[in-house]
This record gives sequence, structure tokens and C-alpha cells, in this order.
Amino acid sequence: MKFTPTKVNLFTLVKLPLAYFGGVRVQSISDEEVTVAITHRWKNQNPFKSMFWAAQGMAAELPTGVLVMKAIRDSGRKISMLVTHQEADFYKKATGKIIFSCKGGDVIRTAIERSIQTGEGQEIILTSKGVNSEGLIVSKFDFHWSLRVK
Repeated sequence: MKFTPTKVNLFTLVKLPLAYFGGVRVQSISDEEVTVAITHRWKNQNPFKSMFWAAQGMAAELPTGVLVMKAIRDSGRKISMLVTHQEADFYKKATGKIIFSCKGGDVIRTAIERSIQTGEGQEIILTSKGVNSEGLIVSKFDFHWSLRVK
């Protein structure tokens, strides 16, 4: 699959329908960074008139996963990927449009190369930050990914 926002958004419709119907949409993809948007609406809200933490988590995980999937595809190897741990911090109510972004293409490619060379699994930590329309960070998620050549 070619990694374009349209194709990944269709992928979420088929393979991750909860994220798709919750409003998670990929905005941009490069070798180094992926950005994803989600807008606070009735279907992803909590009782406190802000976005539910789990909706933020789906939107935060997607850019990390797309970066990993793209690096795996670009490597031409069969590599397993798995989230082994996740941590989150919340700084402000998430209302309006929130943009989650993750940078880390080099870290991922290095881990893939190390796994190919050693045959051992590699763990990396990718951070996804959610920023509101005022440019303020509303939440930050760290995802621990395990990568291993098959």
C-alpha cells in the first residue's frame, strides 16, 4: 500500500472503524513525521464537555503506527510490530480540533536495521503530542513499540 492520507484513512475505515467513526483523520505523511487530526464532537466527548481520553489515545497512536508501518514497508522485510506499553499526560481540556503529530522516522529505521542485523527484537519509544488551535499542548502520549524481523 502506498502511504497517502487518503489511503490510510480508508484503511482506518476498514481495519480501525472505531477510530474512523470517532473522527480520526490522517492529514500528512512523510518519512519523518505523520500528523493526524480529531475534532471534539458529541461522539467522542466525555461528561466534562471535552474529548474523551480514549479518543485522544486513538488519534495519538495512529501517527506512530503509520510511521512504523511505512518504515517497515520501505525496508522490504517482514517485521512484526506491537505496542508493549503506553503512557499519557493530559495538560488541558481537549476541545475543538486537536492535531497529533509524531516525528521519529530515523529512530524507527535504525531499530529495523538493528533487528535485521541481530535478529533480535528492538524497542523504541515514539511520542505523539496533541496540540489545539491555540498551539497549546493538550496531551502527550508515549508509545513503546516492539519491532522484530520475522
